[in-house]
Amino acid sequence: MPSRAVTGAAPTGRTSPRRVNHGFDLLADELLGAIGAIRRSGRRHAGRPEELSQLTGSQLEVVRLLRHRPGLSVNQVADELNLAPNSVSTLVRQLVDAGLVVRGCQEADRRVARLDLVDDLGQKMGAFRDRRLGLLVEAMQALPVHDQRRLRSTVGVLLKLQRKIERGVAEG
Repeated sequence: MPSRAVTGAAPTGRTSPRRVNHGFDLLADELLGAIGAIRRSGRRHAGRPEELSQLTGSQLEVVRLLRHRPGLSVNQVADELNLAPNSVSTLVRQLVDAGLVVRGCQEADRRVARLDLVDDLGQKMGAFRDRRLGLLVEAMQALPVHDQRRLRSTVGVLLKLQRKIERGVAEG
């Protein structure tokens, strides 16, 4: 069976016009691998809080969001993370069962549960993020100046790429 690089087939399984992708599938794979490796190295060397060590990626996304925006409802979390509300409900139940998230009701509408992190988890997460950022900053400063400049311009390109993915490549 020919590789996607040869056929130009979309790796997502979506129907798209056949076109030569000029090796972009390999570049995309390398990009995802590099980003993942940087994130894993940062987590490993910054000492992830014990409470977060067994969480899945999706659970961590919910916890990170609630750290920055406490008091969201399940539906708001689903909208923010582009996930199905029933999936978020399951994630929240798991986090509540693990003792990391608390559900509270608002006075105006007792049917809507508001979500928040328990006690000092937000502070621990903030300290963990600060350690990861410190490691990344130190590594970036150790790069040659020309690589630092390239990295600055690359971040802008990565953000454009993310917006294209969000809007749908054909629309953007």
